Amino acid sequence: MNYKKVVIAGSGVLGSQIAFQTAFHGFDVSVYDINDEAIEAAKGRMENLRGVYGEYFNDTERAQKTFDGLQYFSDLAEAVKEADLVIEAVPERIEIKQSFYENLSKVASEHTVFASNSSTLLPSQFAAYTGRPEKFLALHFANAIWDKNTAEVMGHPGTDPKYVDEVTDFARAIGMIPFVLKKEQPGYILNTLLVPLLDAGMGLWAKDIADPHTIDKNWMIATGAPMGPFAILDVVGMETPYNLNLMHAETNPDAKFIAEKIKTEMIDKGKMGANSGEGFYKYPNPAFEDPEFLKKN
Repeated sequence: MNYKKVVIAGSGVLGSQIAFQTAFHGFDVSVYDINDEAIEAAKGRMENLRGVYGEYFNDTERAQKTFDGLQYFSDLAEAVKEADLVIEAVPERIEIKQSFYENLSKVASEHTVFASNSSTLLPSQFAAYTGRPEKFLALHFANAIWDKNTAEVMGHPGTDPKYVDEVTDFARAIGMIPFVLKKEQPGYILNTLLVPLLDAGMGLWAKDIADPHTIDKNWMIATGAPMGPFAILDVVGMETPYNLNLMHAETNPDAKFIAEKIKTEMIDKGKMGANSGEGFYKYPNPAFEDPEFLKKN
């Protein structure tokens, strides 16, 4: 693996984390997003991550150097010039990703490897749009990447094993513990286990069986888990569960209802999750972290 320049395409919650983590470990990192407004939002997230990394690693100097070294682009061709690796973290919608890869394939260097951070979609769904299916695979990270340092590496049937090895080495180089999947699986390992929990929680909420805090409290007490499904959704942010439910809305009435509820009760009210200061909980110091939370009925 001889990667030096890495481009993160999409600067949302996880895209920003991937960019900062990669730069923190010494790579030349460029951040691409669709317009100047999105870039300004990304800079705000990076400023927050500078504090997070400085405190977590007890190295504010390194965190500041990382922050100062990041480059930002709203022109895709400029962003990916001479890139060794492009990690795509654009919204979880098939048509957006297809369009992105069609555009990327026209401007990226021939040697550039493409990796998708898609949380539920398969690389084989986009391989034909990349113009280099043998150099395309998935590389999925968990939220709070500096602490939950897993990296799931998943090729599609046309991926050259050489690039699976290279991307696995890259994951190690940025402080991740890589998990290489033997074959394609929607949701990889992590989300195959996690998504049913989140779906079940949202279903209980949507049907007004119980409120989010009650659902979380039940799960936390019964299993000893540090967070319930709605606390986890706050970390993920509302955009991903909204897009995923919207994707299945035409064939699944429950998904349509959940998507509408997320939009009207969360997104339209600016409750985008932990990163925005409020989701199902208010931040900082969300209620589920209060020792009394599990003692109240």
